[in-house]
Parts: sequence; C-alpha cells; structure tokens
Amino acid sequence: QVQLVESGGGLVQPGGSLRLSCVASGSTRKASAMAWFRQAPGKERERVSCISGAISGGETTFYLDSVKGRFTIFRDNAKNTVYLQMNSLKPEDTAVYYCAAKSGFCTRSRSAYDYWGQGTQVTVSS
Repeated sequence: QVQLVESGGGLVQPGGSLRLSCVASGSTRKASAMAWFRQAPGKERERVSCISGAISGGETTFYLDSVKGRFTIFRDNAKNTVYLQMNSLKPEDTAVYYCAAKSGFCTRSRSAYDYWGQGTQVTVSS
C-alpha cells in the first residue's frame, strides 16, 4: 500500500502562486508514476500533470493544455515527495487537487491510479 498526503492548498488572488506537496509513504516503489488531478464543483476529475520515469531514462512529464507554461511538476525522490508549482493562477484553476500514484508510467485515466490522497482545496479569487 501507498499512503499519500497533500498539503499547500489555500486561497490566492488571480495571478498568484501556490506550491502543492504530496508525500508518499509505504510501498513507494509502487508509486513510480505520480500525478495531480483536480475536481471543480460539478465537473469531472481531470489530470493536471504527471511525472514518471521514461523508457529512455530520466523522467517525463505531462500537463493539461490549460496549465502548460504555468504549472510545473517535479519530485524529490529522497523525500518521496512530488510537488506542483502553480504560477499565474486563474479563477478557473479553483478546485480540489488530488495527488495520485500508480506503478509504471503515466496514464491519463484516473481509474488507472491505485492510490489517492485526501485532496487539498485551491481557491483563486480576488
């Protein structure tokens, strides 16, 4: 089993920044791919970003089109922590953000992720 605990959410004005953190514990070898999803009221949960190893070595990252250039995902393997740096935040980024993990590589489908955190609220409002 893998346990995921998120932190870093809050209220921020449009144009501001937040950094979300997700600490993994337990069988972390099963968390080779780690992702951030978000769910706004009345909307489906969508994958915002994901990071995993790459077949050629190194790491690969994926981003939702609407956050490209504004959000950055990165991780510290020594701390079993993945981060989501969110800059130039917009009101439409308001949602509950969830950390998720799976073995293998990143996939877009939320059903492929075996482990989930409890979520952290991000509100972008003036």
